[in-house]
Amino acid sequence: MTDAEIIQTINESIIREFELDPELMRPESRLVEDMEMDSLDFVDLVVVLQKAFGVKLRDDPSVREVRTLGDIHQLILSKKDLVAD
Repeated sequence: MTDAEIIQTINESIIREFELDPELMRPESRLVEDMEMDSLDFVDLVVVLQKAFGVKLRDDPSVREVRTLGDIHQLILSKKDLVAD
């Protein structure tokens, strides 16, 4: 998958799972303040991304640093070699 395809898949998965407005899918969008996610949503987000890409995120310490959609993009892109096509 290309970087653009990965980002598109992330955005589409989040829109579908959390029923969000596609206008929120900007790298600077904050998960808590802009997307109104809470701690349970973060758990769901990790599960959604693991399913979409076949990568394990739950035990990755960098998940705790995620604050924006762009952070999510970078996290998955950093695992690009592990992403299932």
